[in-house]
Amino acid sequence: MAYGVKFCGGCNPRFDRGKALKAIQEALHDRVEFELAEEGKDYEGLLVIGGCPNCCPAYKHFRVRRPPVKISDENHIDQAIDIIKKEAD
Repeated sequence: MAYGVKFCGGCNPRFDRGKALKAIQEALHDRVEFELAEEGKDYEGLLVIGGCPNCCPAYKHFRVRRPPVKISDENHIDQAIDIIKKEAD
């Protein structure tokens, strides 16, 4: 399953967003392929990683089959893993 990833611009990050993606990738490595989202490409899902509670990255221009999974705090990582794992099953 292909998942696009959209990061915020990093103006006010309160956690390591790259480390969060790495943790999610490691947990789902056998089920989901993650790549930086590109316009014009189709994705099964989209992971939106914002560095603060605003979670402001624009993502509506991406073609995605499922609602986006958004995280804006490192405490959201396990929840994101659970949601994406259910979608992959």
